[in-house]
Amino acid sequence: VKSAYQDCLLTVGEAEKMEEVDCILVLGCGLNMDGSPSEMLADRLLTGIALYQAGVAPKLLMSGDHGQIAYDEVGVMKEFAMQHGVPSEDIFMDHAGFSTYESMYRAKEIFCTQRIVVVTQKYHLYRAVYNARELGIEAYGVASQIKLAGRQLYYESREIIARTKDYALCVFQPLPTYLGDAIPVSGNGDVTNDDQEV
Repeated sequence: VKSAYQDCLLTVGEAEKMEEVDCILVLGCGLNMDGSPSEMLADRLLTGIALYQAGVAPKLLMSGDHGQIAYDEVGVMKEFAMQHGVPSEDIFMDHAGFSTYESMYRAKEIFCTQRIVVVTQKYHLYRAVYNARELGIEAYGVASQIKLAGRQLYYESREIIARTKDYALCVFQPLPTYLGDAIPVSGNGDVTNDDQEV
């Protein structure tokens, strides 16, 4: 998994020189107790916003967990991007991105993406791009820049298990928890605004 699409990992500068992609997909990473983005999530969001502002894609797709009314990860992600100057209509929310695999499956089948840039931390980026590519999306990855001082070994250890699991998922390609009607990212992101959990 780690070596399969290593050439598809780009720097911010390299991504800025690419031909425009359908969207920048920012993967969720949890909220703080006060409902604000976690440090790692904020870092992903800032990287995604910078790519959007550089013209890498006309849309942002926030994919995360909104499985309960009281936990709206993607709503917080969208609000954060709006506070940093991204228009609401350019931000799509995937309320059922419960895993990396499901986020990529839904990016293709629900949001009709063919060519994307994925943003997450580098330890996770190999698997994210692998999932997308194995599901038929021309995906490139840009790593957010946070330093995982003292935590790198923990996250890398978790990734070994996750990569094995996602390899199997990509072989068998089970349906995600939720599908639904198509919502192409070429449209208006406000159609994904929703105050209810999935």
